[in-house]
Amino acid sequence: MRIVKAIAPVVLLGLAVSAGGCSSIRESRGYVIDTRLFSLVQPGIDNQQSVQATLGRPTFSSQFGPETWYYVSSITARKPFVRPRIESHTVLAVSFDASGNVVAADQKGIDDVVYLRPDGDQTPTLGRERGFLEDLFGNIGTVGAPGAGGTGGGG
Repeated sequence: MRIVKAIAPVVLLGLAVSAGGCSSIRESRGYVIDTRLFSLVQPGIDNQQSVQATLGRPTFSSQFGPETWYYVSSITARKPFVRPRIESHTVLAVSFDASGNVVAADQKGIDDVVYLRPDGDQTPTLGRERGFLEDLFGNIGTVGAPGAGGTGGGG
């Protein structure tokens, strides 16, 4: 009975330590969003300089269409030996007109994220399908042949 009482605290301590190893690891990725700062950006009042002074440099900006700055933030949770899972995802979009004044400031969440599922394991390409042996032995006899584009051939 004394042995059981002596082992019980050790077992409980071991269980507590092992349970702590199964907790999620939270990571913040990208821009760290402060909603108070984002609410200060006012369409018609602010311009690119004031937005950069308030929010900092954007994560990326649009390449086509009206100029828009995007601030992307994600918080992921990962258990040991498991792929990370997105807990929250936020995109702040600040649109500008041609003179650099703010036209709109929008916030999108994880509900607006589009998940793409690739169709199959291969990318379709034009041309004919060649097998492994054709790839391996396909050039035998063509290297150095006249008209084959090689450096050999007649003179």
